[in-house]
Amino acid sequence: MDDRDRLSHAVIGDALAVHRELGPGLLESVYEVCLAHELTIRGVPFETGLRVPVIYAGVRLRSYFRLDLLVAGRLVVELKSVAQVLPVHSAQLITYLKLTGHRHGLLINFNVTKLVNGVRRFVR
Repeated sequence: MDDRDRLSHAVIGDALAVHRELGPGLLESVYEVCLAHELTIRGVPFETGLRVPVIYAGVRLRSYFRLDLLVAGRLVVELKSVAQVLPVHSAQLITYLKLTGHRHGLLINFNVTKLVNGVRRFVR
């Protein structure tokens, strides 16, 4: 298992712990705070709510998009709490990977009975 797989595994493990404790049905923001707490306990570096500038046609615009989590400076984590993950949610994460230049991402939907059914890994 390489370093990126270990990092993804750690984040998924912490997300499972949050889901076991809280279950489905809460707002995404609640899961984000709890997952950040678990990562802090584990000593995994991360940033939440990272504002990333939009660069369009080579011009940095005065607009930003927000990453839910950037873990260890290289794993983009997009959190959801939706009844069903739609193709647009996956496209959103893929776009975030493209615009940030990062290669690895996780899409985690907490609004499921078993969290393993709500986790998708992406490599660009």
